[in-house]
Amino acid sequence: MSQKIFVAGHRGMVGSAILRRFAERDDLQMITRPRSELDLCDQAAAGEFFKAERPDAVIFAAAKVGGIHANATYPADFAYDNVMMAANAIHAAYESGVHRFLFLGSTCIYPRMAPQPIEEDSLLTSPLEQTNEAYALAKIMGLKLCQYYRQQHGVLFHSAMPTNLYGPGDNYHPDNSHVIPGLIRRFDAAAKENAESVTVWGSGKPRREFLHVDDLAAAIDHLLQLSDPPDWVNVGTGVDLTIAELAQKIAQATGFEGEIVQDASKPDGTPVKCTDISRIRDTGWQPMIELNEGITQTVADYRERSQSGAVRSV
Repeated sequence: MSQKIFVAGHRGMVGSAILRRFAERDDLQMITRPRSELDLCDQAAAGEFFKAERPDAVIFAAAKVGGIHANATYPADFAYDNVMMAANAIHAAYESGVHRFLFLGSTCIYPRMAPQPIEEDSLLTSPLEQTNEAYALAKIMGLKLCQYYRQQHGVLFHSAMPTNLYGPGDNYHPDNSHVIPGLIRRFDAAAKENAESVTVWGSGKPRREFLHVDDLAAAIDHLLQLSDPPDWVNVGTGVDLTIAELAQKIAQATGFEGEIVQDASKPDGTPVKCTDISRIRDTGWQPMIELNEGITQTVADYRERSQSGAVRSV
């Protein structure tokens, strides 16, 4: 008998990667619902769904996400939607007898000035980065709910905190996208137009770590096979670079040969954010996709989707 796994957020970049990862598994039955059919912000709807489907496990990849601009502009939306989706799904899963629930958050849950590289135990030790505080608080609540339900009820509810993600199916909205898709979109257009320059937000000095979404899917597969996983683990590469260095890599991958201009009047966000991945490495997982290779693949995917009109820009 196949195991039923509900993937919340299956149409997003992470959810799509999870479905690709498990596509050829005969022992799994993947359950999905678009938001038009299941709004996890609706407590009653979430409860009815879980009671009807009774999945064996849940991979919670649903989220309202965006970059610095989106987080700063819509903090109430980011807080409410993400808290409600997580709380409703976790409680409904518990009530319907789901034994395993893997909640996906983000390394933005850690303090702005956390010691580098960031260990899991840095959580709640000092203030968060203000530009994405609402989203981070919502993800902390989801992580803590899983920890508390596991502690109180003995269910195997646990969490993974991926670092900055990129890869096939990312969101390329001109204002609300994350840094890699945002830069790919702009540098690709500039390369096609033979533009003299591209302006990049911020000083270029902040350091960031990036993980290909297919590596995250592999980590999720790995964590689901552990009989006693940690309450939460970082999922990343443990390697970072400056935004200026990232821009150079994307310029090269897109063929842009003009000048890169840093607009220091724009916010930088957290100065440094690199994760310590010792905890998940100790369980036997490690990333496989090197950043240059991943960016080249992602640029090719973006161009293919652009030609077919299938680029996400919501």
